[in-house]
Amino acid sequence: MVETSAPPSSATAPSATVPAARPRRRPVRRPVDVRGWLGGIRLSGFMVIMLGLVVLAAFVLVPTIGTYVDQRQQIAALQASVEVSRQDVARLEAQRDRWTDPAYITTQARERLYYVKPGEVVYLVDDDLPPALAPQEQVPVSDEVEQTRTDWMSQFVRSLTEAGIAQTVKAPTIGVPDPAPSQTPTQ
Repeated sequence: MVETSAPPSSATAPSATVPAARPRRRPVRRPVDVRGWLGGIRLSGFMVIMLGLVVLAAFVLVPTIGTYVDQRQQIAALQASVEVSRQDVARLEAQRDRWTDPAYITTQARERLYYVKPGEVVYLVDDDLPPALAPQEQVPVSDEVEQTRTDWMSQFVRSLTEAGIAQTVKAPTIGVPDPAPSQTPTQ
């Protein structure tokens, strides 16, 4: 039998037939017969000796490897300790070199021990503000020059006159009531 077909035209492409999808089959799992599998292994004397040597090597090397790892950790810790000690030695040598400078010694004596040169007068200012009134945040110092909004001379004169006419207040004594203020007759 000869099959006749029309020649393919340029407008249609030959169609390929797609086979129908077959359902997939799952492989059947068969139970493994362990006795049969172990029975297929043959042990020779050489194999037993080699297996024994491998087990013996494992028993010998495992503690040795553990010791090796512990020693490496100790070495790393000691190297870090040596590095810290070297930094401390360098810091102390720099401090020793500073103490050979006479200007540094003078500065430290003035700051730490409050030493003064003959003829100098030292004023110590105590911080008498209670901690609640002390400023908590420091405002950053500005690099810009600012102009005052008021005349400084009038502010200065006002400050002096207010300080001159202010009345001083005595601290009240404990347990004694304040006397009634005396009234001055007005004319």
